[in-house]
Amino acid sequence: MAEPGSGSTEGAAGGKARFDDIYGRPDPRAYFTRLAPLEYEIPHHAQPVFRQVAAERTALDDARTPGPAVLDVCCSYGINAALLNHDVTLAEMYERYTSPGTRAMSTAELTASDKAFYAARRRPDAVPVFGLDVAAPAVRYALEVGLLDAAFSDDLERASPGPRLRRALAEVGLVTVTGGGSYITARTFTALLEGARRPVWVSAFVLRTVSYQPIARALAAHGLRTTVDASRTYPQRLFTDERERRYAITAVRALGRDPAGREESGRFHTLHYESRPETPGT
Repeated sequence: MAEPGSGSTEGAAGGKARFDDIYGRPDPRAYFTRLAPLEYEIPHHAQPVFRQVAAERTALDDARTPGPAVLDVCCSYGINAALLNHDVTLAEMYERYTSPGTRAMSTAELTASDKAFYAARRRPDAVPVFGLDVAAPAVRYALEVGLLDAAFSDDLERASPGPRLRRALAEVGLVTVTGGGSYITARTFTALLEGARRPVWVSAFVLRTVSYQPIARALAAHGLRTTVDASRTYPQRLFTDERERRYAITAVRALGRDPAGREESGRFHTLHYESRPETPGT
């Protein structure tokens, strides 16, 4: 989720700051410490949406069979999985991972603590969640502490899914995204849908600085119709500096959107796209 862990060192992609270094750590403390001052908040806004969509998608399947899995793309340390399946808020996660007590722990101690923390907060309506992110240390941690049921670091922008991911795709019924829209393309979604065996829905929060149309066209080629309420936006985070603000305003205007009250006010904003099969009931 969030800014995916691809790339090399921190830099800028088209004017947008990158935080690649925080995804290569063995645990999520650097992630939350770096993003806290920027008020990174999109997982908070996605939490109730993903819970609702996951429940709707699960209800379609025969109750006698295992329910469909959620695949969170660019999942990093499993933040969306934590918020989907556990009684925890993003604010509580920031407090947990930036507290002096947590900072003093070793990774092994934090891992053990997180296992107990999330197990105690597991919701009765929890659904299977798989995670996909090229940042292998991040997905390993999420898997180790029980946030993910399966974890994959396949780079679908560069290659086809490996054998493990291909097998897992047969179980996926919902794909979620909160931060990969700036980095992944239609290639990733095409690879995922080509491996699907169940009807797949896609629920994605994407920055207004990028066009979702190429991905929507790829989804349409697989029978999915994409809708968006362009009048409602969801704030992602503060800009790191004036350069990033100028980039965002320029990019939004280039797509025919109005940055007034949103990007001009100092934050990235996202749109929420829902893609579901054209055929009702699937």
